Amino acid sequence: MRAVGVKDYGATPELLEVAKPAAGPGQVLVRVEAAGVNPVDTIIASGRFGRPPLPLVMGVDFAGRVEAVGKGVTRYAVGDPVFGRAAGTYAQYVAVDENGPLSPAPDALELKTAAALPTAGLTALGILDAARVRGGESLLLIGAAGGVGTFLTQLASARDARVLAVTRGDESVRLGLSGAAVTIDATAEDVAGRVRGEEYPEGVDVLVDLVSKDPEAFEANKKLVHDGGVAVSTRGATREHGTVQSGVEEIAFGVKPSAELLAALAELVDAGTLRVFVEEEVPLEQAPQAVARIQHGGARGKTIIKP
Repeated sequence: MRAVGVKDYGATPELLEVAKPAAGPGQVLVRVEAAGVNPVDTIIASGRFGRPPLPLVMGVDFAGRVEAVGKGVTRYAVGDPVFGRAAGTYAQYVAVDENGPLSPAPDALELKTAAALPTAGLTALGILDAARVRGGESLLLIGAAGGVGTFLTQLASARDARVLAVTRGDESVRLGLSGAAVTIDATAEDVAGRVRGEEYPEGVDVLVDLVSKDPEAFEANKKLVHDGGVAVSTRGATREHGTVQSGVEEIAFGVKPSAELLAALAELVDAGTLRVFVEEEVPLEQAPQAVARIQHGGARGKTIIKP
C-alpha cells in the first residue's frame, strides 16, 4: 500500500510502498479516509520518542471505515465509520486495537474531517480539565490560531470562560466566531501591555502557552497570571515541575488519548459545541510538503491528508 514516512530517523518524509497491515486478534483494519497532520508527527519520525522499526510510516490521527475485524472483536463491524489515534496513519490502511483510542465518528461531520479531531481535540479538552477552567474565569491563550488553539477557544468559551486569544496575524474574525472575547495580534501590538495595561491589570486566571519551547519565554508569559492562577505549557517549557514557587501553578501537559475521551469529543461535535476548521486538504503524495509547512508554525486550523 502507499504511505508517507521516513527510511531513517530524522530523514525527509517521502512516499513509500509498504505492506498492507492485517487485523490481528482484537484489532480492526481501517481503510483511511483521511489522516490529520500534527507537529508531533515529525518528532516521532525523528526517533525522539523511541526507535520503532524502519521504514517508519508517519501520522497518529485518522478517520475512516472498518475494512475488516480480527478475532474476538465485538464493538465494531465492517463498514463502521470511526476515528481515533494509531501509529502510522499517513497510509491507505491502519490496524487499530478495538479497545484503544478508537471511537465511532461524529455524525455531524463529513468523515474525512473527523481526522482533524483526535490529537488537537483531546489536547484542548484535557487542558481545560487539567487547568480546572470554570465559568467567569479569564484564559490567556498563546498560539490560538492553530488546531489546538481553535478547539480550546471554542471549548473554553462554551464553559463561559473569557478567552484572550493571541495569534501571529489578524485572526479576529475567525477566532471571534469561535468564541474569543479578545484577539491580540502579537505582530502588531505588545501582548503584555494589552493584557496587564487594558484587560487584566491584576493578571489573568489561566495561561495556556501552546508555542513557547524556551523556559524564559514561558516565564515571561507566566508573569501575566495573578498569584494563585495556573500556567499550562504543552511544549515542555515549565520549570517548577509540580511545586508552586512563583505563586502560579505550572502544568506540563501531555495528551492521554482514550476511547472515552474520543467519544466525548464526538458528542461535543454532534451537539454543535465544537466545530472543526480544516485549513488545507492535500493528497498523500503532497504530505511531505504539508508536514514541512506545519514545522514552520503559523498553522490556521488543521491540515488533513487524503490517501
